[in-house]
Amino acid sequence: MAEKKEKKAEAVETSVEASVTTEVQETTETPKKEVETPVATETKETKEATETPKKEVETQVDPEQFLKDFNWHNYEEGIDPVEDKTLEEFEKLVAENFVDTLDDEVVEGEVIHITDRDAIIDINAKSEGVISLNEFRYNPDLKVGDKVEVLIDVREDATGQLVLSHRKARVIKAWDRVNSAHDTGEIVNGFVKCRTKGGMIVDVFGIEAFLPGSQIDVKPIRDYDQYVNKTMEFKVVKINHEFKNVVVSHKALIEADIELQKKEIIGKLEKGQVLEGSVKNITSYGVFMDLGGVDGLVHITDLSWSRINHPSEIVELDQKLNVVILDFDENKSRIQLGLKQLSKHPWEALGEDVKIGDKVKGKVVVIADYGAFIEVVEGVEGLIHVSEMSWSTHLRSAQDFVAVGDVIDAQILTLDREDRKMSLGIKQLTPDPWTDITTKYPVGSKHTGIVRNFTNFGVFVELEEGIDGLIYISDLSWTKKIKHPSEFCAVGDKLDVVVLELDVEGRKLSLGHKQTTENPWDKYEIEFALNTTHSGDIEEIVDKGATVKFNDDVVAFIPSRHLEKEDGKKLKKGETAEFKIIEFNKEFKRVVASHTAIFKAEEAKNVKAAAKKAAATEAKPTLGDANDALQALKDKMDGKA
Repeated sequence: MAEKKEKKAEAVETSVEASVTTEVQETTETPKKEVETPVATETKETKEATETPKKEVETQVDPEQFLKDFNWHNYEEGIDPVEDKTLEEFEKLVAENFVDTLDDEVVEGEVIHITDRDAIIDINAKSEGVISLNEFRYNPDLKVGDKVEVLIDVREDATGQLVLSHRKARVIKAWDRVNSAHDTGEIVNGFVKCRTKGGMIVDVFGIEAFLPGSQIDVKPIRDYDQYVNKTMEFKVVKINHEFKNVVVSHKALIEADIELQKKEIIGKLEKGQVLEGSVKNITSYGVFMDLGGVDGLVHITDLSWSRINHPSEIVELDQKLNVVILDFDENKSRIQLGLKQLSKHPWEALGEDVKIGDKVKGKVVVIADYGAFIEVVEGVEGLIHVSEMSWSTHLRSAQDFVAVGDVIDAQILTLDREDRKMSLGIKQLTPDPWTDITTKYPVGSKHTGIVRNFTNFGVFVELEEGIDGLIYISDLSWTKKIKHPSEFCAVGDKLDVVVLELDVEGRKLSLGHKQTTENPWDKYEIEFALNTTHSGDIEEIVDKGATVKFNDDVVAFIPSRHLEKEDGKKLKKGETAEFKIIEFNKEFKRVVASHTAIFKAEEAKNVKAAAKKAAATEAKPTLGDANDALQALKDKMDGKA
């Protein structure tokens, strides 16, 4: 504040001296009768003007009034008295031209010179100010003579230079301008500074505003860098005063122009109309076309008569294309377009010489679970069902036979030009293996096959491509009790088989594996005949009895009542004993034995022998009986009878 007063005092002193000099000159030319305020000066003219006798002055001025009217401020500041009129003129001149370099106020300056790095600005101060050209990046057309708003940043730097800031001045005024532009819809210029996540940073009036990527253009932007360091027109669309955020849009300006074109185009839309458009966006399901302000969708199925995996195979971004309007909704906001409809359908161009039974070559374009689609000619496809890929009745996936992109030969099985359908077959190109099946695989013949599949009731074995046979679970083994075929073999295993039955018309072949070896139960039927005795160990105790394993194939069942020993106790697990076969069933492989029958039979034998002996003893004559018989015979001989 002291510096401010000092500077102002210096300016006033200079002005007072000039004023007094002028006044003295006027006094010299035209002498005044009375001198109201004496002015001290060294000039000759001033001395002449002050020759009035002191006594006369003293008698005319009242001391009290003099002290009352005396300007003590000027006295203390050392300023000589100046006429009020002159002082008012000076203060007015200072107010109009003098710039207070200490107030944080925005002032207007003039560009008087531009260097490679700085702009020299005149603000009517003691010296010119300097501003870096970086602060004028938003205005590349800055030139000498332009008026700019500045804020005094540094009164004097190390070199005594006045440093100004245009950026700070813009920030102070910017929010007023931004709010005004938002309220009035005014179009503003902005400098795109850099990229950021989701969009760009734009300098608008010195404020960093956000330009979303979706608000740059009506078309999707692929290269954001092309906008960096460019000055563009924008519209302020949103202001967040709490967080001091500003959102601008360049797209809004474009949409305003497009909206007029859009209304004009929509008013003329008709189904079947052909329009030119550019590819605006490509998605997995289709292509969005710009018809000059109106967007339409070409679905992937309407791009080409041929099957394609992605629209990028047909079109590319910004490509100009003619499309036909297929349909649109009532508001004409959704427009369905077509590209392939501009060309003739390939089925209509299919030659009349193509007929059922012909051999054709095609490319696999799609594989499904039920078959493969083959493109015979561009836009014409035929289906090869999986059942037509091999003579085998054991159906497999189509991928086991062909792959996408394969070029294969096939035979036309059906052809429907009206419904545009065609079925093809591959297996028809090779001989049917069932034509001479009776010669190659007669009943009783032995072969080796590969296990291809399981069912709950058996195993499918492939003898050759197209010839499959079924082995029922009961024909897998003579001795093993199999609940599921996977317990006996695995897919891919080789098995020896015997042809049991052959049905040529039904294309069915019944095979057997156990028939490749002799049935051991034929031998066991003799070895384990009824009432034969065998020795064995109790292997397991079950609910209704126990089991005894006589060999690897024969496991006999012992009912509970037949486990009783001679002492009345029952056999236990692991105990060795003799058993008698009381039942043998070859067909069901069932053997039932008994331990109790062993000693029961022995006991019955002893009882029988004792009874026989007793009977024989009763019939034999005694010695007395013999003597009596002899006496009777003697008497008879003697004639005494």
